[in-house]
Amino acid sequence: MEQQWRKLDGQRIRQPIEEEIGAMIVREKTAGYELKLCIGTDSQVKGAYTAFATVIVVIRKGKGGFMYILPERTHWKMSIKQRMLMEVSKSIDTAYRICRVCTQYNIDMELHADINTNPGFKSNDALKEAMGYIRGMGFEFRAKPHAFASSSCANKVVQ
Repeated sequence: MEQQWRKLDGQRIRQPIEEEIGAMIVREKTAGYELKLCIGTDSQVKGAYTAFATVIVVIRKGKGGFMYILPERTHWKMSIKQRMLMEVSKSIDTAYRICRVCTQYNIDMELHADINTNPGFKSNDALKEAMGYIRGMGFEFRAKPHAFASSSCANKVVQ
């Protein structure tokens, strides 16, 4: 069964995320907001499973923002590098689902990877691959400390 997107308050999104994002963009632009979308995924190993949370952070430039959340779980055993690349893959999948509507309404989009740029951290092993993967797919890339969608927003909601 496919997991369901929700808002931070728990409200479930009942339509495909690309339709929700399209309707949200129209609503927010009509209200006069200039928007930017940042997509990121974080994960945490929780004993026998790994929990993932992918977020679409909607920034109302200079006026705050809000986010959509997709929680997922897997029972696969993964190395840290595999887990980091799985996070990136989930973010890219989400970006592909909504990129057409973002292009249609001229909305900037970034992908944020919860990968440390400091070689002293284990996640750094996946930095080059993640950066190449995201940029190779045509998306703007951000890593820590500039990857707030994954390292702050998704990190707070991963269960």
